[in-house]
Amino acid sequence: MTSVQQAEWFQDDATQIIIHMFQNADTAAFFVGGCVRNSLMNVEVTDVDMSTPVRPESVMALAQAAQLKVIPTGLEHGTVTVIANGQPFEITTFRHDVTTDGRRAVVAFEGSLEEDARRRDFTMNAIYADLAGYVIDPLDGMNDLLERRVRFIGQASDRIREDYLRILRFFRFHASYGDHAAGLDPDALAACASHLEGLAQLSKERISSEVIKLLSAVDPSTAIGAMEASGVLQAIFPTASGRSLYPYVANEFDIDPMARLAALGGKDMDQSLRLSKKQLNRFKIFRSSIGDGRSLNEISFVEGADIAFCIAALRSAMFEQPLPAQTRAQVLNAAEQVFPIRAKDLMPMFSGTELGGALKTLQRAWLESGFALTKPELLKLLDPKSK
Repeated sequence: MTSVQQAEWFQDDATQIIIHMFQNADTAAFFVGGCVRNSLMNVEVTDVDMSTPVRPESVMALAQAAQLKVIPTGLEHGTVTVIANGQPFEITTFRHDVTTDGRRAVVAFEGSLEEDARRRDFTMNAIYADLAGYVIDPLDGMNDLLERRVRFIGQASDRIREDYLRILRFFRFHASYGDHAAGLDPDALAACASHLEGLAQLSKERISSEVIKLLSAVDPSTAIGAMEASGVLQAIFPTASGRSLYPYVANEFDIDPMARLAALGGKDMDQSLRLSKKQLNRFKIFRSSIGDGRSLNEISFVEGADIAFCIAALRSAMFEQPLPAQTRAQVLNAAEQVFPIRAKDLMPMFSGTELGGALKTLQRAWLESGFALTKPELLKLLDPKSK
C-alpha cells in the first residue's frame, strides 16, 4: 500500500504533534495537495496542508486544547492555521462550492472526502494521505501523477470558471511537474484559450504569485510557448514574447525569475504585476542593463557576479549572439577585483564633490583598462604634470 510514512515532513515532530491532536480526539483528518504530491514525486515539500470533516471552530478548539497556537486565516472558507513547533499547518474543512464568480467562492462545510476532492483543480492535487501516512486516491490522480500529466478534475472549463487563476496554475504546474516531451493536455489548453477574458478579473498579486512560481521552474520554456500559442501570455503581458526567453534559459547560469521576466521583453511588464521592492529593483537592473553599454567587467564589479551572469545571458539572447565561452571566468574574475584607490588617497588633492568625481573618474579608467591600471598609474592620471 502506497504511503508517505518515510517522508521527512511526515516524520517531523511538528507533523506528529498535529497527527496526535486529531488522533487524541478520535477525529479524522487527511494530508492533501503539495505535501502528498511532492512526496510521491520525490520533490521537496515546502508546506503541509490538511483536510478534515471537522468544522473550523472545532479544529480551533482542538488546537487550543492541545495548547497550540491557532490563527483563523480563512474561516469563511473553512480554513484555520495551526502552529506546531513554529511550523504552520493549514487545515481546511471538507466543503463544496455553493456559488463562484471566478475569483472567490461561497462554500458549504459538508460532504465526503470524494466531494472535497472534486472541488480541487488538478487530479494530482486530489491525492490524500491519512493520519497513518497511507495514500488515498479518490479520483485516480496517481495515474496522472506517475505519467506527469497535469489534468483538470472533471471538465476543464468548469474548474476554470470556478477560479480563473487556474489558467495560470495549469501552465505553472506543467512547468514544474509535467512531462515536457508529452506536451500539455489539449482539452485543458482549449479551455484556457476560451476563457482568456477571465484573467482580467484577477488581482495583480495573484497573477504575480503564479507568474513568479512559473518562471522559477527548472525550464518554463514549454509552458511559456503554450501560453503564447493559446493567447494567455498576451492576455497578461500584451507585448511580451517567448522568442528571447528560450535561448536565455538555454544559456543562463542560474535560475532567476526576474531575469527570465526581463527576457520576455514586453513593455511595462512590471506594471502588470505587483512585485516587491527588491524584485522590482532587480527586474529594472536587468532591463536597463541589456543595452546600456556597460562592460560585463563593470557590471560584475558594481552589481555582483549573479547579476552579471544574468545580463550576459540576456544580451546573448536578445541580440541573438553566442555566449562567449570565457564569460563565466570573466565575470568571476571581475567580481573578485578590488579598486586600488581609496578616498584618503585623494584627500590631499580634492574634497567634497570634487573628491567623489575624481574617484569615479579613476574607477572608470580602471574598469576600461580591464583592471590593469595600478594605483601609481591611476594617481598619475590626476597629476597635471603628467599631461
